[in-house]
Amino acid sequence: MPRGESQGVRTLLGALLAGPVTPELAGRAAAAMGLPEHGRYAVVALPTAGSGGWSTGAGADRYRFLRHSGPEGDFVVVALEEREPACLARWLNDMRAGRGGVGPAVGGLAGLPAGRRLAEVALLTCPRDGTTVLTLEQGLPAALLASQPELADRLITDVLGPLFSLRETERVLLVGTLDAWLECEGSAGRAAVRLYCHRNTVLNRLRRLERLTARSLSRPRDLVELTLALDALRLLSSPR
Repeated sequence: MPRGESQGVRTLLGALLAGPVTPELAGRAAAAMGLPEHGRYAVVALPTAGSGGWSTGAGADRYRFLRHSGPEGDFVVVALEEREPACLARWLNDMRAGRGGVGPAVGGLAGLPAGRRLAEVALLTCPRDGTTVLTLEQGLPAALLASQPELADRLITDVLGPLFSLRETERVLLVGTLDAWLECEGSAGRAAVRLYCHRNTVLNRLRRLERLTARSLSRPRDLVELTLALDALRLLSSPR
């Protein structure tokens, strides 16, 4: 927060984010910060480093926000009014605000602790080396995996485990082909254009992946497992 913000306001904002929020705390915070107690808010979780582009104030007369840095993390509380979190995320990306996770809209200051927790999960779904702001809704399956890293690791082992017996270049090629095929909505032709190869090459790679994993891309349950395992592989940073 800027120099003009009082220690009392900083303390109140930290208490709101940490929770629980009593009616007395919500009333005091609303009066001190000049924010509606029962307005609509979203919390943006920021990485602990490299998030210096934020400050307390108004964003191009569109959003009013308050930033809080503390032991529980680095967060921005945004007054949404009638806007949606997706609109906030688009604006932040247009402004090149840096990497961040936007939680869902919450009703009132009492909802900020839940908004903070879900914003932290949304941040986990953002590429670690990227600068993109993502909402929780943009990657709910990935958010589920990010919040359960042990289960995500087990999913990788059970579904993609056979791929780790291959040379790294082969594994990367097969995983990349699956990723492209999924991004192209199951079109081998479009995936081939993206990968600069022939359509039959894409199909051959996918068939090999099916044999290795003992799963079929034509079976809905198998496709769900492969898609979730791929998301888990992106999210987990532990070397394999």
